[in-house]
Amino acid sequence: MYQKILITLENGPADEAIVPHILELAGRFGSEVLLLHVADGFAARCFDQLKLAESEEMREDRAYLETVAVKLRAAGLVVTSRLALGNPPAEILKIAAEEKCDLIAMTSHGHRFFGDIFHGSTITQVRHSAKVPLLVLPPRKRAKG
Repeated sequence: MYQKILITLENGPADEAIVPHILELAGRFGSEVLLLHVADGFAARCFDQLKLAESEEMREDRAYLETVAVKLRAAGLVVTSRLALGNPPAEILKIAAEEKCDLIAMTSHGHRFFGDIFHGSTITQVRHSAKVPLLVLPPRKRAKG
C-alpha cells in the first residue's frame, strides 16, 4: 500500500511519537522510509544565496537524522535521510514529490497563535497542497514525575 513513507522530523520530543508508529507501519507494508528534517534558521534559509558555511545546528540535525536512521535500519527497514534547507512546508511537498513518496507522516504541536495567524502552521500548508495521504500524530504526553 505504502511503498515509500516520508517522515518529517523536528529533532525534538515530538519525534518520539512518530518514529515507533512508522516503524510498525513500514514494517507491515515493507515500505521504504525517507527521514526529512527541514532546517529553517537564518543560515539554512540563506545558505545558497549568501554562500554560508554549514551551521552547527545543521550539523547537529544531520547527525540526528543519521541516529534515527540507524535505529530504523537495525529494525530491518530500508531508510534514507535528507536535510533540507528553507521553508518547511515547501520543502516537505517538494521532496515528497521528487522522491515519489506515497505517504507523508508528521506530528502536530498544537497552535502557536500569532505564528499560525501570520504564517500558518506547517501541517495546514502541507495538508492543503499534498497530493498524497497525510498521517498526523499528536506528540506523546510527557509523564509527570
